[in-house]
Amino acid sequence: MNKRKPLAGVIAFSVIISCFTSCMTTKTNVGNYREAAGTNYTYSKGKQFWLFWGVLPVGRTNVNTPKDGNCQVVTRFNVGDVLITGVTAGIVSSYTIKVNAKK
Repeated sequence: MNKRKPLAGVIAFSVIISCFTSCMTTKTNVGNYREAAGTNYTYSKGKQFWLFWGVLPVGRTNVNTPKDGNCQVVTRFNVGDVLITGVTAGIVSSYTIKVNAKK
């Protein structure tokens, strides 16, 4: 039996699914982020892990936010998250959290 076929199938599936991850992005503006002038930069990052297909959170990820409260919280299901979810068949899944602010 050729062991490369299942591995090739998993890789192909992961690549196809990762093409759709842009559809799984949430951007939430907090405070006056949209109206504020300046250049964007990443203020903080984190990962939130879930068990059993997103039913049970594993702890809570605390990402820092600016003191003035003006920021954009971006939650994304990226390629690394697809691989974690795919390899564990959804038993463990993760989302990437990024906080953007303006200078």
